[in-house]
Amino acid sequence: MISASLHPGLVDVLVIGGGQAGLAAGFYLRRAGLDFAILDAQDQPGGAWRHAWPSLRLFSPAQYSSLPGRPMPATEGYPDATHVTDYLAAYEKRYELPVHRPVHVETVHRDTENLRVETDHGPWTARRVISATGTWWQPYLPHYPGQNAFRGRQLHTTGYHGPHAFHGQRVVVVGGGNSAAQIVADLSADPDIETFWATLRPPRLLPDHVDGRALFEIATRRRAAVLAGTADGGGVADLGDIVAVPPVRAARDRGHLHAHPMFDRLTTTGIAWPDGTRLDCDAIIWCTGFRPALRHLAPLRLREENGHIRISGTHADAEPRLHFIGYGDWTGPGSATLIGSGINARDAVDTIARELGGRPVHHRRPQ
Repeated sequence: MISASLHPGLVDVLVIGGGQAGLAAGFYLRRAGLDFAILDAQDQPGGAWRHAWPSLRLFSPAQYSSLPGRPMPATEGYPDATHVTDYLAAYEKRYELPVHRPVHVETVHRDTENLRVETDHGPWTARRVISATGTWWQPYLPHYPGQNAFRGRQLHTTGYHGPHAFHGQRVVVVGGGNSAAQIVADLSADPDIETFWATLRPPRLLPDHVDGRALFEIATRRRAAVLAGTADGGGVADLGDIVAVPPVRAARDRGHLHAHPMFDRLTTTGIAWPDGTRLDCDAIIWCTGFRPALRHLAPLRLREENGHIRISGTHADAEPRLHFIGYGDWTGPGSATLIGSGINARDAVDTIARELGGRPVHHRRPQ
């Protein structure tokens, strides 16, 4: 339900999105003493994590997956989606963050001095806006010939909810990243499902010893290099593409993590390669990534000819009153992770606080 305190009007800062990045922004905005509100399109806390498949795992243990101020409770191994959702709900409650839901942001416009945000529950006006809508709501699907002719089921990562819907079927999983590997591991554990993995390039698993500490340290070094203007040393992808979380290791050890070259077209009954080889299948799961969910910003006309939005720090060059957090490397190395979204949010709020006369924001690691 919509919060009873929802009164659209003028605020110092309006945060669009109540997932992990939006909550981190709320933590720092409260510390800065600014008047703010968080608008979330979901009807419950948890952001995109509420929509993930049950076996999805974080790439880092709980101690390296915390938002600012409050450690994630420990759990055995790598936290699953339910553990993360519960943590985000508790975090929001602990800091009494002013999250209003479900509120759908439709568009953002320039006013004379402020930004006007149109929603399905009335307009808001804000001196600054932080967009924290993430990428889950903008799945990317590549185009392949014959896609409309295929008579089986096609779905994106966002539509996968576990192996139960594929019993007795042959399923093709497309993509060479973490989501694809985890879904292959999930499906291949069921002996009643035949799993076929197709990738553009041979997938590379990170070494087993690269755990949450290593992931965090690599992202931290990369961020420091970017801020210092020195050569970007690259991220985790320099070591490999896929984090070997326990289910992926188990699939590898079973011999089920074998990838095949990418097909070039679909047929009515499956997939086909340039040499004429064909494979019939019942379903295709496209684990082909995401794009930033930014349709609400279209009236601002921020995109350049190449389709990108140029930013400096966290704000848009063409609209300095608008900040972006939590979208991955575009807004800061590791910013799509829990701990990285906190760093990204701190940087945005620190800038906003200086501009609006708020209290300084000092980062303190969770104890």
